[in-house]
Amino acid sequence: MFTLAHITDPHLAPLPDVRPGELVGKRFIGYCSWRFRRRAIHRPEVLAAVMADIAAHRPDHIALTGDLANISLPAEFVRARAWLEAHGDPRHITVVPGNHDAYVEVPWAEGLGHWADYMTGDMRVADADTASPLAFPFVRQRRNVALICLSSAVPVAWHRASGRLGTRQIEALAGVLADLRRRGFCRVVLIHHPPLPGQAVPRKALQDAEALKGVLENEGAELVLHGHNHIHMRTLMSSRHGPVPVIGAPSASAIQSGHKSAAAWYLYRIRRWAGAWRIEVSVRSWHQSTGAMVDEGAFQLAGSDVDVALEPAPKPDAVS
Repeated sequence: MFTLAHITDPHLAPLPDVRPGELVGKRFIGYCSWRFRRRAIHRPEVLAAVMADIAAHRPDHIALTGDLANISLPAEFVRARAWLEAHGDPRHITVVPGNHDAYVEVPWAEGLGHWADYMTGDMRVADADTASPLAFPFVRQRRNVALICLSSAVPVAWHRASGRLGTRQIEALAGVLADLRRRGFCRVVLIHHPPLPGQAVPRKALQDAEALKGVLENEGAELVLHGHNHIHMRTLMSSRHGPVPVIGAPSASAIQSGHKSAAAWYLYRIRRWAGAWRIEVSVRSWHQSTGAMVDEGAFQLAGSDVDVALEPAPKPDAVS
């Protein structure tokens, strides 16, 4: 069995010291939003509780689907690197960026380059481009689980939080999914934005969600994980190769606010049984009144329905 923890949108707080010259354009608007609203929602003590809870469960790997930063200050990328190192080395944590990690244009060396070894593939697959430090999709192999990592993080106008994959990345993904399916891997796709049409309001949506949906319908995947909306989301889509569970988690640092969920993380137990992939899911959430993490229940992905009750786990095949 392979265990995978999924967290998203930690929005590391507080903001580092800001120089006046850094608050230009969209950053100024984001800074005001942080100062007058969002800093009360994203709490370092909540994120610390989530990460301690994950550590206590000792997952084999952590998938983090973006938004470590808030307004893409260079100091935020440096601090996020230190935070990542405090919770695991690049062999233990995989990161894909979110829209707040591309809030404005930042040179690679001053921005995402600080996290490069958490965003680097270690598995060669058909159609994956490994020639560029900005290459997506990249693939990481952990036993017979393949983490397929996409970047929807692009700078957009001040009033938008949308994302885009682009034609090259979507076309490459089709080949990657087909190759890994033929080779028998459990394919887990990581992306920040909700991947399907209609899962986010237009100004916050993935611009090419329709094209991504077409690839998933043609090639399938065993699991798609995302963040961005700061709520629990579960969707089951159909593909030529069986159902595809698409699951989003809330922000890992948030208190409950309006319709947004309190902080949570998901634990996936992945095993091969009777020639098929079987995934058991547990949800752990921040309980505001007690200040503790609580078990929010469990369900099983057995190729039929993401909301079925968790069944007793059968004896699995060996995981290579």
